[in-house]
Amino acid sequence: MNKYTAVITGGSKGIGADLGQRLIAKGYDVVSLSRGVPEWSDARLHHVEVDLLDAAATEQAACEIAAAHNVTHFVHNAGIIWPNLVEEVSASDLTGLTQIHLGAPLILLQAFLPAMKANHFGRVMFNGSRAALGVPTRTAYSATKAGIIGMARTWALELAPHGITVNVVSPGPVQTDNFWDIIPKGSGREADLAKRIPVGRLGITRDISNAFMFFCDPENSFVTGQNLFVCGGGSVGAMSL
Repeated sequence: MNKYTAVITGGSKGIGADLGQRLIAKGYDVVSLSRGVPEWSDARLHHVEVDLLDAAATEQAACEIAAAHNVTHFVHNAGIIWPNLVEEVSASDLTGLTQIHLGAPLILLQAFLPAMKANHFGRVMFNGSRAALGVPTRTAYSATKAGIIGMARTWALELAPHGITVNVVSPGPVQTDNFWDIIPKGSGREADLAKRIPVGRLGITRDISNAFMFFCDPENSFVTGQNLFVCGGGSVGAMSL
């Protein structure tokens, strides 16, 4: 196969944008799904505006993308945190994060699978989280990010005979808008957290896109069903935000 097309949810900025730019540099076409206009542009970037919290809108976008593109790579990078202590978590928190972290990728993959199976090739990836191991105020977030791991492992088993790999990258604290929505940029709390990470610093978007680039590689066909923590060692010991 000479041409690759990657669909990246949340590809408008942060980790998704960095990954998209790197894939384009390698000759890929990239389709970004997000609620806002991408903060970057390229002739090989195609933007689809969609709210992934809306299942019907997600399904419509999925069908349109599948009809217009031969999707070879699918990266579900989009996510929301919605932090709350357990006493304040609502059922709607779980419903919403289940849709964006689990429902949306299911809808999208189902649309892309016919082409992947026909090509006997595909790369499916999730942006998970170290929070799947547990973090205070993350009831809904941790639960749904942990669910990603189980879903990815199941898909890996089902799709392996079709030449399709499925893997998860689970970041620790990374300097993105989602992180700064929780911890103020440049604050003492941010500096304190960096000190408690074994490698002594917070992650950057390039740390995470490096891992995705490995899983994207067409030559890496013998790695599937894996969850790679990219967290500076934070998954080894206790660390809270």
